[in-house]
Amino acid sequence: MSTEQNYPIKKVNLICAKGAIEDVYATLVMGNGAVMEGIETNIFFTFFGLDAIVKKRLDKLHTGVVGNSALRLPGGFRMPTLLGVIPGMESFTSWMMMGQMAKLDIPPVSEFLDLITAGGGKIYACKLAMDMFKFKAEDLSEHVSGILTIGEFYAHAGGEGSQIIFT
Repeated sequence: MSTEQNYPIKKVNLICAKGAIEDVYATLVMGNGAVMEGIETNIFFTFFGLDAIVKKRLDKLHTGVVGNSALRLPGGFRMPTLLGVIPGMESFTSWMMMGQMAKLDIPPVSEFLDLITAGGGKIYACKLAMDMFKFKAEDLSEHVSGILTIGEFYAHAGGEGSQIIFT
């Protein structure tokens, strides 16, 4: 007789604090997956993660090349971090990553935001980060449901079966 109990996840609350392609896409893939599974989904973008919901930046993200010791280029080639200092390497690497994602039919950020919100997911911006970087509500994607303090985000994140995931 098993004493293991099943506690289903009912709500996923993702926090995205980094604006590099790999960080933003990790958040969006997980958020979209949760929406597709019928799980209530909230995504909170803070600090550099705001780039993913700022209209002028959301489809122009770059990958971090300096200090990214796990960076692999298509074909599995591990790029030595020292190469990241070469002018144009960040743009080139970002272009290659976006090309690989397009081949796998991974949508751009704007389309991911469409998918998540169409499925009932909520997108939020961090008030502190907005104030810090001098962004205004009109700078944000139309997919943003609101600008919240961290306390307000926690209020949205509560409930039985709720998970907070920092990506």
